[in-house]
Amino acid sequence: MPSYRVTLAVGALAAGIAPDAVLPAAARLAGERAVVEAQDVRLLRGVPCAVVRYEAVDDDQAVAVRRHVVDGLSGTVEVRSDVVTRRDGGRWTPIA
Repeated sequence: MPSYRVTLAVGALAAGIAPDAVLPAAARLAGERAVVEAQDVRLLRGVPCAVVRYEAVDDDQAVAVRRHVVDGLSGTVEVRSDVVTRRDGGRWTPIA
């Protein structure tokens, strides 16, 4: 089964939400729809990003997982941008 990842550029947090709560929440939400393989926090071009890697049957399911994660986080954190990528050999290919 292909591996996908959703990368979420994180902005402002809702009142009372700790920064270290964002990644576990994103992974939990992804886990409701797919098998989560890994989770990580990265700094991309100076922007903090939550990255969740998961398995999906196809691109449509992968995008549905992304949508579920972004919608689920909407009350707790500002998601400035998000992108889904698919593992193709040795590289990650963006899904349109």
